Amino acid sequence: MYEEIPDLNLFMVCEVAKKEAYACLPEGYYFNSCRRDELDLWKRMPFDEEEQAEAFFGYMTDYFQKVYGEKEDLFYSQCLFVRDSEGNPVGTGFIWKSYGKINTLHWLKVKKGCEGSGIGRAIITKLLSELGANDFPVYLHTQPSSYRAIKLYTDFGFAFLTDKRIGYRENGLEESLSVLMRYMPEEDYKRLRFRSAPESFLEAVLSSEINEF
Repeated sequence: MYEEIPDLNLFMVCEVAKKEAYACLPEGYYFNSCRRDELDLWKRMPFDEEEQAEAFFGYMTDYFQKVYGEKEDLFYSQCLFVRDSEGNPVGTGFIWKSYGKINTLHWLKVKKGCEGSGIGRAIITKLLSELGANDFPVYLHTQPSSYRAIKLYTDFGFAFLTDKRIGYRENGLEESLSVLMRYMPEEDYKRLRFRSAPESFLEAVLSSEINEF
C-alpha cells in the first residue's frame, strides 16, 4: 500500500493542545530516556524493515551529527523511549527546539507490531503535557503515507500548514489531499484543519539549509 503513496513533505502546527486526546501508556510499558549505548538502535527505529534501516543508517548518522551533534547531552535527555516490560524500546519521540527558535515534534515512531495499542497517543500526551503555554506552537513534518499518524496529530489539535514552501522544501499538501481522502476514513478526513504559517516560523526555517525537523 505504501509503495503507491508519493513521498511528499507535509507540515503541521499545534497552537493549543486538545487535552481530551490525552491518554496514558498501556499497562506493561514505561517511559525513560535513550541511553548513549542505544544510539544505533534509535537510528534504526524509524524503519519497519531491517533492509530499510540498513539503507538509511548513513543518512540517520549524518542527520544526527548535523542536528544534534553539538547538543548531544540535550538529545539524550530529550529523546524519549517507551519500553516494554523487558526494557526493550518499542516507541520514541521528543520535542526539539529546531533552529534554536521553534519547538518541533521529532521522530515519533512506534514499532510495527505495537502500533494501534495507544503507545503513540501516550507519547504525544507526555510530550505536549509537559510543555507550558509559552512553549506553543509546536510544529512537525510528516508525509501522506503516515495518514494514521496524521489522524492522531489532528486529535491533538495539529493543523496543516498551507504555504507553498516551508523553508527550502516544497509543501506537498495540495497533491497529498487526494491521497489522504482515499486512505483516511471519511470522518477523519473531514476533521483535518488548515492554516497559513506565522511569519516568524517561515523566517526560522529559512535560517539554515539543514532541515532540522
